[in-house]
Amino acid sequence: MGLICDNRELSLHNNTPSRHICPMKHILPPLFLLLMTAPVSAACYADYKAKQDNPLRLHYGVAALPDAKCSKQDAAEILRKRIAKDGWTLLNVVSVFDDSKLDKKKGDAGDFFLRY
Repeated sequence: MGLICDNRELSLHNNTPSRHICPMKHILPPLFLLLMTAPVSAACYADYKAKQDNPLRLHYGVAALPDAKCSKQDAAEILRKRIAKDGWTLLNVVSVFDDSKLDKKKGDAGDFFLRY
């Protein structure tokens, strides 16, 4: 089988037309639509404070959230699970915010910027 396009198939062995479909015309539009509708970046973020015991360690972090879960209550539920995997306990969600405040919080979060 060869490349099919413009109502003919170009065989890998010879250039004889034999078919009348162009799969690229059927594959590219859905693929293009999928790429165009995929989010480029998260529009919702939360900053939070967390701790570990023995020895006591504290951190301030910023995390991306799903757009549909953009509340302090939802953020707390999501972050508790995410950070617990590394032994952290959520102390509180400071705020939820959009892209416009993200750069301002990057320096304060350090290694915990978008880590969880």
